[in-house]
Amino acid sequence: MSTRELHLNAFLMNTGHHEASWRLPESDPYAHVELGHYVRLAKIAERGTFDSLFLADSPQLWGNLAQRPAGALEPLTLLTALATATEHIGLIATASTSYNSPYNLARRFASLDIVSGGRAGWNIVTTAGAEAARNFGLAAEPAHAERYARAAEFLDVSLKLWDSWEDDAIVGDKAAGVWGDDRKLHPPRHEGTYFSVEGALNVPRTPQGYPLLVQAGSSEDGRAFAARYAEAVFTAQQTLADAQAFYADLKSRTRAAGRDPEHVKVLPGIVPVLGSTEAEARAAEQLLEDHIVYEHGVGRLESLLQLPAGTLRLDGRLPADLPPESAVEGAKSRYTLVVELARRERLTVRQLIGRLGGGRGHLTFAGTPEQVADQIETWFTRGAADGFNIMPAVLPSGLEAFVEHVVPVLRGRGLLRTEYGPRRTLRERYGLPRPANQYLTPAPALV
Repeated sequence: MSTRELHLNAFLMNTGHHEASWRLPESDPYAHVELGHYVRLAKIAERGTFDSLFLADSPQLWGNLAQRPAGALEPLTLLTALATATEHIGLIATASTSYNSPYNLARRFASLDIVSGGRAGWNIVTTAGAEAARNFGLAAEPAHAERYARAAEFLDVSLKLWDSWEDDAIVGDKAAGVWGDDRKLHPPRHEGTYFSVEGALNVPRTPQGYPLLVQAGSSEDGRAFAARYAEAVFTAQQTLADAQAFYADLKSRTRAAGRDPEHVKVLPGIVPVLGSTEAEARAAEQLLEDHIVYEHGVGRLESLLQLPAGTLRLDGRLPADLPPESAVEGAKSRYTLVVELARRERLTVRQLIGRLGGGRGHLTFAGTPEQVADQIETWFTRGAADGFNIMPAVLPSGLEAFVEHVVPVLRGRGLLRTEYGPRRTLRERYGLPRPANQYLTPAPALV
């Protein structure tokens, strides 16, 4: 086994990450609302000894109904069900700091952590887009910097709530008639810019102390937030050089924030398309691309690039006068990644939509199991990743193929565990300590 552990997270999305995956004969267009589908995927990932699985979410309807299966089960509800169907794998859900309140969300994540025996993780997002804002009574989305300022206060309040019970607050003394010790409660009594929260959480401190904190933004504000709080970072990178630069920058920022850089794990996304030969993998990739309805993709691309409807032409290139990232209030880092990809490879709009169809900007790689393992090993050993967010193009077949054919190669190279072992919580899987309660003063050192 390598001295470093390769971390794998299964990013599960309805019939697969490729937007045309639902059109294949093997796919079930209704799978996205079937519990059995997700139970099967979770068990496949657990068979592959993945550290965790992940469900994305947004407080709005994604895209249009014509393009791909739309709508999604609320992820914390679904993960609670998956907690009873699995034993080892971590359970990570996206939840927005822009359109939730700290008390309710902290309670829901604490409940999941307790139900799962310490396997909960929170992917913290600030939610870009005017559509989501209008679902919550706002005329427009808050500015990018304001969303991150709110997120920082939201997380600070959540940490206070998770620490509001000491670990031994429950006494359970039947003889004395004392169930708990009120002296071991610490109500936050928080008064801030965005939130006012008085009382202690109504859930005890959890097996992990609090859930694994995950972050996915790669903008300047996103990196600063990750350096301060994140314990795992999901990122989209197209090249080894870009991934190495992001990795080095984030580790440096984490160290400057007074944290151990080893306590933040960087996991780029990869969309593996497998074949027994490279030609077979390319054919599978082409089959998916052939099923893209390109007209659907134009509107989504115009929305991402904040262009008026009707601006883009399928066989033309992106406009030369697109604004810089600094002028964008939406998903800044994804905007820059897409524009740079189109410019670097001189792609037409049609070609760009084809490239984005598999992973929306994440790296798509078609090849044999050995070639996919080579790609993973290269990024892992050359300072670009601590692991990967595995995003199968088609589900469940893509995840099954990865577990059956790529996982054995990674195990054979000593990069991946062969069994889960004694570590039980998600934090332990990621090599992270259980956090101390912020309200407790450490005992003085013995002289």
